[in-house]
Amino acid sequence: MNISIFGMGYVGAVCSACLAKRGNKIVGVDISQQKVSMIASGKSPIVEEGLNELLSDGVKKGFISATTDYRDAIKNTDISMVCVPTPSMKNGNLNTGFIAEVCQEIGSAIKDKDTRHTVIIRSTVLPGTVAEIVIPALEKYSGKTAGKDFGVGVNPEFLRESTAIFDYDNPPMTVVGVYDETTGQILEELYSDLDAPFICEDISVAEMIKYSCNVWHALKVSFANEIGSIAKSVNVDGRRVMNVVCEDKKLNLSSYYMKPGFAFGGSCLPKDVRALSYRAKQLDIETPVISSIMQSNDAHIERAFNLVENTKAKKVAMLGLSFKAGTDDLRESPFVILAEKLIGKGYDLSILDRNVKYASVHGSNKEYINNHIPHISSLLEDAPVAAITEAELVLLCNGDEAHKSILEDLSPSTKVIDLHGFMAEASDEQHQGICW
Repeated sequence: MNISIFGMGYVGAVCSACLAKRGNKIVGVDISQQKVSMIASGKSPIVEEGLNELLSDGVKKGFISATTDYRDAIKNTDISMVCVPTPSMKNGNLNTGFIAEVCQEIGSAIKDKDTRHTVIIRSTVLPGTVAEIVIPALEKYSGKTAGKDFGVGVNPEFLRESTAIFDYDNPPMTVVGVYDETTGQILEELYSDLDAPFICEDISVAEMIKYSCNVWHALKVSFANEIGSIAKSVNVDGRRVMNVVCEDKKLNLSSYYMKPGFAFGGSCLPKDVRALSYRAKQLDIETPVISSIMQSNDAHIERAFNLVENTKAKKVAMLGLSFKAGTDDLRESPFVILAEKLIGKGYDLSILDRNVKYASVHGSNKEYINNHIPHISSLLEDAPVAAITEAELVLLCNGDEAHKSILEDLSPSTKVIDLHGFMAEASDEQHQGICW
C-alpha cells in the first residue's frame, strides 16, 4: 500500500520502517527538515535497536522516502497515518494542537483528490478526540464527508521503547477503531501478516483501549512497588513475594477480576485491604495506591446510588443481596451498603435473594442477618411477588441466573439498572448499566 506517515518521531519512524519491511511504500512527513533528511538517507532520528538497519534497507529498496511537503505526500498515497505527539498540558489534559493542525493539512490536501483517501490516527488520543477534533477538521478543510468521501479510523500502537520492532512484529493484538466498513477492510489487509487477533471496534472504544492498557501497566508498577516497600520494611524480599503472586495465572494474572461491574465485598478483600493499609501506616510507608482501594470501592457504590436517584423512581426492587451469587454471605456485601443507603433515603424497597432468604431461616448467617441487619431482612421476599414485579425500578445486583426469568416478566415501563452485567447491549433510556 502507499502510505504517508505524519510525524517522524518515535512511533512514526518505527511504523515507517516496519511497514516498509513488508513491502509498503512509505512517505514520511515532518515539519523538521533535519528529521526528513535523516529518514531520506536511511538514518534513524531516534535511538532504537535495529531501526537504522530497517530504515536504511527501506530507502535502498525504494520503499521509504521523506518530505516536508504534505500536499505532495497526500497526492502520492492512499492512506495517511497520523503519528504526531500529544504531550501533556500543565493541567494534565492532552495537547491536541498537533493533531488538529495535521488534520487541517490533510483535509485541505484531499480536497482536490479524486480518489478515496483514508486517515488513520496512530497518536494516543482520549476518547472523543476523533469525533470532536479529527473528523470536524477533515470535513471542514476538505469539503467532503467522513465515511463517504474519505475513510477515518484509529489504530493505537502498543510499542515499548527499546523493543519497538519486536513489539511491532509480535503484537498481543491489533486494535483498530473505524468510522466506516471500508477503512476496517483496509486495515485488516494491512495487518494480515501479523500473528495476532485483529480487533475492530468503534472509534471511541479503540481510543479508550489504549489508555486502559497504559494506565493498567502504570498501576501494576505502582502496586508492585508498594508491596515491595511494605515487604522490605518487615525484612521480606518483595521480589520473591511478587514472583509467586505472578505464578497464579487463574486469578492474579487473568481476566477474572478485570470485567467492569459492581464493587467488591465479602469476608476477605475489604478486611485484607484495610489490614495491609493499616500496617503500611504503622511502618510509615506511603502507599497511595493500596490505601485508596477502599475509597475507590466506596465511590463505586455511591455511583450506583446516584444512578438510582437519577431515575426518580421511589419503588425499588433489588435482585440479589449477598456479595456474589451462589452464597448467602452478607459480610461487607456492597449490596447491603446500597440497600441501607436506599432505606435511609426513604425508598420503598423490596429484596429478592433466595440464598439469603434461606439463610435467614436455616443458614449459618441467620444470627448475622437477624441481629445486624434486621431492618433489611424484613424486606426479603420469598419469590418474585408483586412487590418485585411491580416496582418502578429493578436493580440487578449479584449474578444469580434466576434473575433472568424475572426480567422477562417485567413491564416494558419498568426501569432496570444492571450492576452485574446481564445486559447484552449498552445503556438506553430504560436500561442502565453501572459501567456500560
